[in-house]
Amino acid sequence: MKIYTKTGDTGQTSLIGGTKVSKDHLRVACYGTIDELNSHIGLILSYDIAKSATAELSEVQQLLFAIGALLAADPEKSKMKLYSLAAGDIEFLEIAIDRMDTALPPLKSFILPGGSVLVSNMHIARCICRRAERLVVQLSAESIVEMNIISYLNRLSDYLFVLARKIALDNNIPEILWQAR
Repeated sequence: MKIYTKTGDTGQTSLIGGTKVSKDHLRVACYGTIDELNSHIGLILSYDIAKSATAELSEVQQLLFAIGALLAADPEKSKMKLYSLAAGDIEFLEIAIDRMDTALPPLKSFILPGGSVLVSNMHIARCICRRAERLVVQLSAESIVEMNIISYLNRLSDYLFVLARKIALDNNIPEILWQAR
């Protein structure tokens, strides 16, 4: 099978279900941003991080791929059986957040992204996740979107924030606190 098909050379792409849309269509922006997030998490996984974080982020990558497929499908024409996010997928993140949070000092200030390349990359992933969430919310105003996707992305950005803090703590990297003027 060839990687290039040339079918997108005119700026169009096909959704799952066969509907052709412009490559700048909001639905394409949604699943493209999910792909960007997944790729950035892959970058984070190339660092030496705790095995628990590696396992959790690997699970996140699997779900992000499924979310990308859900968003790439025309909700009115696709007959393909796709993964459906469950409440347990969101609970998985909440359990991980709560577990990490018990080891972290309480937040008394906003935290600026930075401190190390790894922590900075965690914050970039969090920002990509927030962008994906905003785009999916926008898409949901005009098209059918599985609502658990929005909840999952919301919780995932929280998870990435807490994981950035936990990685900083585990590696003795001081958090950079925002200082009001």
